[in-house]
Amino acid sequence: MIFDSTQCQLGEGPLWHPETGKFYWFDILSMRLYERAGEVTRHWQFDEHVSAAGWVDETRLLMASASSLSLFDTVSGASERVTDLEADNPVTRSNDGRADPWGGFWIGTMGKALEPGQGAFYRYYRGELRQLYDKITVTNAICFSPDGAFAYFTDTPTQQIMRVALAEADGWPSGEPELFVDLRGDDLRPDGAVVDAAGRLWNAQYGNGRVSVYDAEGAFMEDVRFPGKNTTCPAFGGPDLSLLLCTSAANGAPDDGPQGATFAVETDAKGQAEHRVIL
Repeated sequence: MIFDSTQCQLGEGPLWHPETGKFYWFDILSMRLYERAGEVTRHWQFDEHVSAAGWVDETRLLMASASSLSLFDTVSGASERVTDLEADNPVTRSNDGRADPWGGFWIGTMGKALEPGQGAFYRYYRGELRQLYDKITVTNAICFSPDGAFAYFTDTPTQQIMRVALAEADGWPSGEPELFVDLRGDDLRPDGAVVDAAGRLWNAQYGNGRVSVYDAEGAFMEDVRFPGKNTTCPAFGGPDLSLLLCTSAANGAPDDGPQGATFAVETDAKGQAEHRVIL
């Protein structure tokens, strides 16, 4: 089913606000943030790439752009810079991001033209932006186990989804990343991902029109298919968080069908409510 027919060149960063029931997503290449409230869709236009956000309260989002993390007010439209994000590097922009169970915000960067090794993963927590991993080409799949034990991420061209243990006290990585899902040898590119309340990881696979589900040990379970070829990132929403939403990209997709739309399908799963960012 089509949740919103807006054609995004590169739809990304889906976020279901657990307090307001509003749904947010981005078109990175068009430099837009979208909001859908009931049957009404509106958007905001920016002068640089925007890609991901976490919710702070009912009206404010911590939003990642090519040069910063900013506090964006969806009522006034005002934006307040919180910290620079590779502001001195014109080659890169932000990409995938998600809030963690401690109120931190993980965000990835990447080269605007897919320059190899130009990206990095960061975490913003209690006023500090710290680089976690560098020499990344396409940052994706940031998500967290429901017990807070692990974070997941991928460098898409490697075809490997990694996981890393997190410190119980403050959520910083406490060990070295380990392989969780290995897609090498398959024509599959891991893109955005989300973990449901049972610990299963749902991964959009760009170019294959699907979200694949893996159990808590990384074993494949099933595919959920969508009519958009370039599926980019899933999220759970709806009143009981059983609605699987998925953004997609029209850029590089066939001309037929609802390419770049945002899709939704009811599932038997229940998602985690997105965590609040604590500034």
